[in-house]
Amino acid sequence: MSEVVIEARGLAKTYREGKLVTPVFEDLQLAVAAGETVAILGPSGAGKSTLLHLLGGLDTPSAGEVYVAGHRMSGLSDAERGALRNRSLGFVYQFHHLLPEFTALENVMLPVMLANRGIPEARNRAQALLEAVGLGHRLGHKPGELSGGERQRTAVARALVNRPACVLGDEPTGNLDEKTAAKVFGMMLELNREQGTSLVMVTHDRGLARRMDRVLELHDGRLREWVDEDD
Repeated sequence: MSEVVIEARGLAKTYREGKLVTPVFEDLQLAVAAGETVAILGPSGAGKSTLLHLLGGLDTPSAGEVYVAGHRMSGLSDAERGALRNRSLGFVYQFHHLLPEFTALENVMLPVMLANRGIPEARNRAQALLEAVGLGHRLGHKPGELSGGERQRTAVARALVNRPACVLGDEPTGNLDEKTAAKVFGMMLELNREQGTSLVMVTHDRGLARRMDRVLELHDGRLREWVDEDD
């Protein structure tokens, strides 16, 4: 059996505001194996981004547990959780979230430096990944000097630079045109295969989802295998 790199057990999330109680989902179970790619579909407002934030330790569940690389997230301090995120997880969002004052190379170096691995290693890793995504000629350019596709490819390189166990993507190609989206997504799959990194991606694009190993649907508070009606 493949190693499980990220797991949710009995996961629930409820928002409370005064007397108003809004349940998002309850009793969700999910296990992602090393190297596996998983797409999560679902209608707007179903809680897909919330689920991703819980899996990444960016939000706290109302019930249940999340395990990352065998570590129970709720059993860690804030500092330990942050260190585990930086070491074991990569994040790619619909909007790149690059630091505007840093170059592409510096943006990708940052997670390695935060892991205290030193500038030479950070530079070597970042440059190698930027070259792998076709940006070797744009290392010294800042985000404002890059196209939308180039910025997103830089964000993908940043997510992978620490060789994480799993990359979490929240509509990572949703802000790109169809051709650029397909190119960026293809690079994500290729790099994930090369590094043996798992990928969990929230998307509305069923065409992209079909290229993943497994497709799940979050609907009415439940996570279930997606039935492709076009099959």
